[in-house]
This record gives sequence, structure tokens and C-alpha cells, in this order.
Amino acid sequence: MLRRNTETLGGHAARQVLRLCEAVGLSGADSTEYARTLLTVLGPAAERPLDLPPEQSFLSDDHTPVEFSLAFVPDADPTLRVLLEPGYGAGSLAENGRVGLRVVREMARRWGFDTRRLDELEDLFFPPEPEGPLALWCALELVPGGVPRAKVYLNPAASGQERSADTVREALRRLGHRRAFAALPEGDRHLFFALDLGDWEEPRVKVYLVHQDLSAADAAGLSRVDGGPRRKEIKRFFRTAAGHDIDVDGFDHPDVPLDRRPGLSCHAFTESRTGLPSGFTLHIPVRDYARHDGEALDRAVAVLRRHGMDPAPLVRALSAVTSRRLQDGVGLIAYLGLVHQQGRAPRMNAYISSEAYEVRPPATVAVPAPRPEAVHS
Repeated sequence: MLRRNTETLGGHAARQVLRLCEAVGLSGADSTEYARTLLTVLGPAAERPLDLPPEQSFLSDDHTPVEFSLAFVPDADPTLRVLLEPGYGAGSLAENGRVGLRVVREMARRWGFDTRRLDELEDLFFPPEPEGPLALWCALELVPGGVPRAKVYLNPAASGQERSADTVREALRRLGHRRAFAALPEGDRHLFFALDLGDWEEPRVKVYLVHQDLSAADAAGLSRVDGGPRRKEIKRFFRTAAGHDIDVDGFDHPDVPLDRRPGLSCHAFTESRTGLPSGFTLHIPVRDYARHDGEALDRAVAVLRRHGMDPAPLVRALSAVTSRRLQDGVGLIAYLGLVHQQGRAPRMNAYISSEAYEVRPPATVAVPAPRPEAVHS
């Protein structure tokens, strides 16, 4: 029986890229080139009809192997990025990883960057029988000129969750960051190990940690950057993004922990002399603490304006991704992240879901009510 004509994963995501590129001011030529790049990275999965159930992917809630993000800085257009799972639908985690490595190396040959740092870690993150929710993700920063900056995300639990700390420690050591592991704060587990590949001003090695039941006070103590963000700034971002930014009788804001999806911290290393990270990011899963995307957008706008950044590109980006009303779902804005890098102004990242397969319905309750004893603490 012939299958009826239907939308494909690649067609859906490529059109989103074209519209997002326009929303952030990239040229038509760049937009077209980046849409082609997305289709190339997705490979055979790009032709998968959307009326088939999705393959399993940890990358997004509805298993779309694509996620977009905007990186905002003051007085400049935001940078558009796309996160992809090249091995989506490969049939096994081991094959997923092999496909991912092949695609990254093909990109390296095409754009003239080397993969030596990734090659040095292959045995750590790609064992014969890998475990965990992912093998390799590839993120592309879509900059003017049609040649993206590339980075990869790897799974510390590939050889077992119980060995993830040892895997991260050894990976840092191999890359010359022998003292970096000791500088990391405590976390509940190591989620990602990430590398910048190619033409970066300061190539980073990044470690992502999961923090269960994270509170604003806890989050304020996670940065290990010398001269990094003030505790008050981190707490304020946490409370705004999580929907806790309310005054009660003139007292301090209630310190309600994230008791649904956990918060994440990211620690970026660019030099090995001090052993300390040069960058820190706090990621709040806003989609689990807002009733709908209208609320999530309001919180993102508040953070952007507080740091002198223009929220208009984010509004345009959401319209570029979907025509639905923001009040009709939650999850289009998945995370908000506040980024601090030594010597640079703070940056805010907004992570945008493709929603190729499903729109998560709005929630009836946004956040837990503050405990009475917490109000005046």
C-alpha cells in the first residue's frame, strides 16, 4: 500500500530553521545553507514521516531529535543554535554513537576543523555496549557565513552510571585539565560532557551536573568561577525563571526547591593552570514550573530586560517555530539559562522545542505553594 503524502521530520525542522534564521537577522543564503546542513546531519531520519510514532530520544520531551536555542547578549543580535541527534533511529545506542561520530568527522572534513580532542576520548564514551540515555549530540552555532561552529555532547554514564564520575575525571585529565574535577561542586549525577570543536576563540570543555531539589540558595553556591557571578544575581535569576519571584509582606522571597524536573549547572574550562572553571551556567527547566508558555515567555522577558537584552528576537523566534497560542501548551520554552564567562557580560540562553511530534498540554498548577515557615526565613 502506498503511504499518503505527509510531513517529514526533516521538512518540519528545516522550515523552522529558515524562519528562525530570518528572525535573528541571518541572510537568505545562510538560512538556506543551514537548512541543508540540518537535513544532512539528520540523515535518513530527515525523511521519516511525522505520522509515524517517534523513535526514542532523550533530547526533547516529545522525542524530536532537534532543539533550538537563542544566546542573548547586550547590544547585539542573539546567536541561533540547533542541537541535533545524528544517530536518531539507528536501532541501538552503539550504532547511534557510531553514526554520530561519522557525521561529526564528515563535518570536520567539510569545514576544516580537527577532531583530535574527541578522538582522544572515544574509548571512554563509546564502549562496545554503552548504557544511558544518549550516545552523541551535536550542537551547531549558526553564525553569518554559512559555516557553523560545532560542539558535541557526550554521555558520562556510557560505561555505567556508577562509573560516570571516573569517566569525567579521566576525560578532563586526557584533555590537560588535571585539576578540574576537584573544582566541580557536588551534584546528584554527571549528565553531559561537552567539547567545542573547530573555530572557537576559547574552546571549552564543559561538565553538566544534575541537582535534585535545587533551591535558590543552593544554586547561588554552585559557581566555582574566580570573580564569578554574585550570589544575589544567581538567586534572582533562579526565582524569576522558576516562578518564585514574588514579595510576601516585604520579606525575602520564599526559597522553594525545584521538586519536579531538577536544575542543571554547567562548568566550562578553558585553561588548565588554575584548575578552576572560567564559565558557569545555571539552567532552570521553566517548562515544569509554568502553567503555559505565555508564563514562560514573561519570565524570559523579565530576565532579558534585567540584563539589558532585547526580548523582541525571542518573541519572533517563538512565532517562527509554531503558530499555536502560547497559552495552549507548555514546553515550547524548555529551559532558561544564565551564563557567566570570565571577562564577558552575562548571557541568557532560551531553549526552544521543535514540537514536531507533540504539544504538551498546559498545566493547572505552576509551582508549589510556598511553605508558611519559608516565607519569613
